[in-house]
Amino acid sequence: MKKLFRFIFKSVIAFIIISVLWVLAYKWIDVPATPLMGIRKLQSTQRHTIQHRWKTLSQISKELQLAVICSEDQRFMKHRGFDKKAIEKAIVEHKAGKRLRGASTISQQTAKNVFLWPHRSWVRKGFEIYFTFLIESFWSKERILEVYLNSIEMGNGIYGAEAAAKFWFNTSAANLNKEEAAAIAAILPNPRKYLANPASSYTQKRKAWIVIQMRNYGSLLLSE
Repeated sequence: MKKLFRFIFKSVIAFIIISVLWVLAYKWIDVPATPLMGIRKLQSTQRHTIQHRWKTLSQISKELQLAVICSEDQRFMKHRGFDKKAIEKAIVEHKAGKRLRGASTISQQTAKNVFLWPHRSWVRKGFEIYFTFLIESFWSKERILEVYLNSIEMGNGIYGAEAAAKFWFNTSAANLNKEEAAAIAAILPNPRKYLANPASSYTQKRKAWIVIQMRNYGSLLLSE
């Protein structure tokens, strides 16, 4: 038993050291690929082309930065990785008989996309909480948003703002306008199902809501 406990203890310490170094490395190094990219590649029965090109936050339209914050996590700049109010609201709605909805922040989504696998489980949720704590501890909000906008799935085989801008609107991430940015943000709940352009009725409604939220939110104060 002592050997078993010693092995477990050493394994935990090794995992903590490796994970901290991994997170610290991505504080400065661009994320080359994510687990989801590999999973999608393996799942595809046909040729699956991955479109992904990294851009710094200053090379991504402010409109898109604001659109994803307004659609995904309006308290992103205020919380430390976990939105207590959103979690409490989701629990209250679930108790009232509504479908349990997600309350994941941009930080949590970044942790999941960059370090973990997509399928839901309590084990993955535990690791997600751990990696969210790490990136909030070691990265700035600007870096979290930059990694998020360069790593998330924005279409079938489309990853990141630059690839999405090119695919959906034949432009660059830097040149996305408010309507285009809102359209891309509108499909994020299920980017392989919804279309940013031409927009479906669902996308149009959600895009209109996002534009209103962007107007109400005001300026996005980020140092790049």
